[in-house]
Amino acid sequence: MFKYNVCFIKSNDRILMLNREKPPIMGVWNGVGGKNEIGETADAGAIREVFEETGFKVNQYYSKGVITWATSDRKKDGLYVYLFEVDATIGNESIKKTREGILDWKHIDWIMDPNNLGIAEMVNQYLPVLLEKEGDYLFEYKDGIVMHIE
Repeated sequence: MFKYNVCFIKSNDRILMLNREKPPIMGVWNGVGGKNEIGETADAGAIREVFEETGFKVNQYYSKGVITWATSDRKKDGLYVYLFEVDATIGNESIKKTREGILDWKHIDWIMDPNNLGIAEMVNQYLPVLLEKEGDYLFEYKDGIVMHIE
């Protein structure tokens, strides 16, 4: 089991993004998330992190992925990625400042725009797969590219 998760909350054509105030990836837009606690499943950790960082109670993910990569000492590491869908009215909320940073609803087109340099690395490579259809996915990160493994 890997230690970390990143979660995207979707409402209509918007996704809740966090601009982090502290490392890692300070000043970059990404999903919410964090570290899974000892004895906690990846799914339970994602649900807890979403609630802690946003106040939203989510139950079941729409789609989920695992991104793996080789570390410098040739060990396998990874990250769990989740997409949750919430009620359409929630996506109209305004910007919110939290202890983690700024939460804001961003249009999917804005997130995926290739000219947008403010999005966390890899997001524009795996998020389209998670948005495409429900399911569980496996990705491998190598040489700056995330490959969807069938």
